[in-house]
Amino acid sequence: MSASVKESLQLQLLEMEMLFSMFPNQGEVKLEDVNALTNIKRYLEGTREALPPKIEFVITLQIEEPKETFWFSRLDSVPLVTHFNGTLHFSMVKIDLQVTMPHSYPYVALQLFGRSSELDRHQQLLLNKGLTSYIGTFDPGELCVCAAIQWLQDNSASYFLNRKLVYEPSTQAKPVKNTFLRMWIYSHHIYQQDLRKKILDVGKRLDVTGFCMTGKPGIICVEGFKEHCEEFWHTIRYPNWKHISCKHAESVETEGNGEDLRLFHSFEELLLEAHGDYGLRNDYHMNLGQFLEFLKKHKSEHVFQILFGIESKSSDS
Repeated sequence: MSASVKESLQLQLLEMEMLFSMFPNQGEVKLEDVNALTNIKRYLEGTREALPPKIEFVITLQIEEPKETFWFSRLDSVPLVTHFNGTLHFSMVKIDLQVTMPHSYPYVALQLFGRSSELDRHQQLLLNKGLTSYIGTFDPGELCVCAAIQWLQDNSASYFLNRKLVYEPSTQAKPVKNTFLRMWIYSHHIYQQDLRKKILDVGKRLDVTGFCMTGKPGIICVEGFKEHCEEFWHTIRYPNWKHISCKHAESVETEGNGEDLRLFHSFEELLLEAHGDYGLRNDYHMNLGQFLEFLKKHKSEHVFQILFGIESKSSDS
């Protein structure tokens, strides 16, 4: 493996040491794989040959929430306080910051997402949009988890206000550009009924289309506005779905509603023929030939090789 990846992993260990010193109490930093740091150290020492799994963890932050009535104006979709009436009071609320460090981080972008039970969906989307925008200002090679934590501590209070926001009317309507995103997600398997129901419920609750192919392997495609797709991705995998990854993503800027960009008309479960052991192990494999034909019908044949590392072949060749 290239020296750049090893250098990245060394920097990741350094940042994790800083985080554990900042959050020394048990449960404040929760690693999804408790052996992740040990495996990285073994890899760097040469006692492990295989590239270790990515570092994934959740940090629980305590944030002061203002409780009084405020009036707001808005700039670039970020709420700003303009007036308040009364005395300020604060209570403590929690934000869970979910972080995934790609092997080449900090030389590639960090994956992170903040969530709180005290935020509604719109507020949470705005919070993560602001956080992502801030992290995007960092240069490659800069560690930024600690900076992301500081940003949340300094900026998240205004997103927690309970009063319905009152926005200043725009003096001139301007076209709003949105990012339309399509994510191709691979899982070792998707069997459990409660998980399948959760995936369908989340897909239908958000304004996304696509499918969930159950069985082994499990494949999910979700498409829609970037904020909705990212919320879908973080919701279904949170907190500890380990054998799942986003293999490929396609995005395009649009000023419309994105309907002309969709390859699917709804979000549904895809059931194909399977073969293998239908016993207690549920160890049956989906018919990939049928899946390829399904992809062809939806102009997505190119994804087959990305998902499985197998070049697709036409059935009439």
